[in-house]
Parts: sequence; C-alpha cells; structure tokens
Amino acid sequence: MPRVAIVFTGGTISMRPDPALGGNVPTLDGAAILALAPLVAAIADVDVIDWGMVPASHLRFAQILSIARVATEQLARPEIDGLVVVQGTDAIEETAFAYDLLLTTDKPVLVTGAMRDSSATDYDGPRNLADAVACAVSAELRGTGVNVVLDRLVVGADTVVKTHTTALDTFQPREGEPIARVVDGRVVVESRRTRRPTLPAIPDLAVEDVYLITAVAGMDGAIVRGLAASHPRGLVVAATGSGNTSEDLLAAATELMADGTIVVLTTRSPAGVVVPLYAFPGGGATWQRAGAILSAFDGPKSRVALALGLAAGLDRAGLTNLLGQ
Repeated sequence: MPRVAIVFTGGTISMRPDPALGGNVPTLDGAAILALAPLVAAIADVDVIDWGMVPASHLRFAQILSIARVATEQLARPEIDGLVVVQGTDAIEETAFAYDLLLTTDKPVLVTGAMRDSSATDYDGPRNLADAVACAVSAELRGTGVNVVLDRLVVGADTVVKTHTTALDTFQPREGEPIARVVDGRVVVESRRTRRPTLPAIPDLAVEDVYLITAVAGMDGAIVRGLAASHPRGLVVAATGSGNTSEDLLAAATELMADGTIVVLTTRSPAGVVVPLYAFPGGGATWQRAGAILSAFDGPKSRVALALGLAAGLDRAGLTNLLGQ
C-alpha cells in the first residue's frame, strides 16, 4: 500500500466549539482527525506529523518556512509517495503558493482543510482529507507542484483563491481550469499546470516586513509614508485596473524605493495582470519607470513571492523572474 505523510498544523478541521469562549478553537490533533476520517486508511498508510494547532490567520513566514522544512524532510524519505498539509482555510491560497515556491519535489503535495468544524453535521474535514490522500498517491499528479484540494476540486497553488467566506466550494482557480476533480475517490485530471520557478533552497530566516496595500479611488501616499520609518524590505501595491493609482501614492512608493524598499505592483482586479498601458502620473507605465516590479500574481501571492524571494537573497532579476513578468 502507498504511504503518505500528513502534516497537521491546525485550522477549522481541528476545531470544536468552546461554549465559554463563544466560538471554535483548535482541539483535535492528527490522530483525532484521522479517527473521524476512516476512508483514509483504505487509500494509504499514513505517517502523522503534528506540527501544531495554529489558526491559519496567525501563520507568519517563519512558521511557513518551518512547515516547509518538515515537508522537505518527509518527502526525502523514499518510502513516502506523497504529502498532505492540513491547515486552516483562511490563508491556504498564500501558504500553498509558498510551499509551491519552496518545495522542489516531483511527489504530489496537497494542502487541505475544512470549512466546517468537527461538531457540524456537514463537517467536510474527513472527505477533504481522504480526497487529499487520494491525490497524494496519484501518479498523474506527480510533477504538478503543490495543489489545493477541497470540496472535490483540485486547484493549482499558483491560481487558487478563496472566493466565499463560508461556502464549501469556496476554493476556485483565479483564472483557467482546475487541475483535477476527485470523483468517488478517483482523481480525474482535467488540465496540466506548468510549474513556476522555485527557490534554490528554503531560506534560513524569514523576512516578515513585506506589506500589502490596496489602492482605492483618490488614495494618497499617507499609508506608505507611515511605513517609511520602519524601512520595510518590501511593499506590494494592488493597484486599480491594469496598474493605476493616484500620483501621490506613486510618489510615496518612489520615496520608499529610494530608501531601498523593493516595490511590487499588481492589480486588485479579480482576474488579469498589470499592464503598463497608462502614462499619466500614477499610471502603470509610470510605476514601471519608477522601478516597481510588475507581478503576474494577485496581491497576497505577490507578497508571498516577494517575502520568500527576499529571504532567499534574490537580486532584482531573480525577484522579477519569481514574480512572473
């Protein structure tokens, strides 16, 4: 029987309501979650790694690097056929993308979780976990990088987005097609993704001071200037449309760049990428001329790529390659 390593990190899949606190809190470790998911044992032998019980919204880059190191150790074992990371869904679109940049294996790596806590009648954790394990032993998913699987849909880490706060089918591709679906326990591949460039190694130390701001109509540079005192390593600006902001927002970002901050420009639009079409002050072309790196990813993923790239010591050319444009 194939063997899969499962790294449990917490999230809704591990939670139960606490009446005294008035809401869900992490409660179940890996063994307890697996006890609620009997279908897993019929798919593969499992090695349980209890990394922790941390809500996804609490995860910092240092913790993401820690999980990636654990995953790398498990994937290096020849008897392990694939790996599953179990976590909270709040930040799956970011963490899965981070693992996609950090893990160089051809073995299938899946990230999953649950939208309902373990006390709910429609608790989706067991099914999602069984589907993820089925994907982890699928020969057809080898070499496709890290993928997210929930509600029977398998989506590439570079395109996955959370589209709804509570719906079971919240995770969808930002653009393009899903990688596969899990139908009655069988993985049905629908498209093939081309892997993005990965980092040469997992960085020793995290870079945490990378910020993301979203531009809105008439927004000036006050927020950016407020960051200047801390001399941040990086800033991502999710601009309007094809990459446009107010003149003053660009001016403030230019001041940061002069102080050594790497600035990345993306779009807040739900689809498409920034294109330097407009040359009015604050237009995408003026951001590019000022020195901003144009990103092929949305705001959260651009921040992940920038933070990990900086931690890995990439130069400007390396960061530009990592960010995809």
